[in-house]
Amino acid sequence: MKILVTGASGGIGRAICRKFLEQGHEVIGMDIMPSAIQDDHYTHVQHDIRKEPYPEISGVEVFVGCAGIQNQSVEDIEVNLTAAISVTEHYAFQEKIRAVVQIASASGLTGSEFPHYAASKGGLVAYTKNIALRLAKYGACANSLCPGGVITELNRHILENEELYQAVLDESLLNRWAEPEEIAEWTYFLACVNRSMTGENLLIDNGEALKANFIW
Repeated sequence: MKILVTGASGGIGRAICRKFLEQGHEVIGMDIMPSAIQDDHYTHVQHDIRKEPYPEISGVEVFVGCAGIQNQSVEDIEVNLTAAISVTEHYAFQEKIRAVVQIASASGLTGSEFPHYAASKGGLVAYTKNIALRLAKYGACANSLCPGGVITELNRHILENEELYQAVLDESLLNRWAEPEEIAEWTYFLACVNRSMTGENLLIDNGEALKANFIW
């Protein structure tokens, strides 16, 4: 199948691209940054999803929205929600589409982290439900995925600080963060294995949102 992944050069996006490539798919990655992948079946499009018109890419069968920033400002909403909606509308709404997966964030459900970032990701979860309603006529599924802590370059300042890293691990039930490849596996499942779930969200946070201290 033809797969389009936005945010393809980042940690999670790169892992998602590689997962689909490993499974024999044609992958087109879009990112404001240069390519991070070298593969005969990979095409990189260097483009800012805030900029229209978009590059010509026809017949997308799976659209994965992974482009996102965390600048602690209104720019988070501009990229993570407004531009995410625009690029999805451009490529996903056509007859060949089979699945849409939006990579949101656990903070979009819990409200933690920074205000604009949390709002942008919460909006993306809601938007995905709207996608599902409108893609049903094509027999396509649309779902969102909300990772909690993931081991990526974005979180280097935490990962390299032993005390800080242990503090965030202690906030989860399983005392761990996910690897980007785990999020890629979930994305692949939603896009290529799943055929019956649509308009739903998966929270992959090692039990962080569930953790609670019971007082009696």
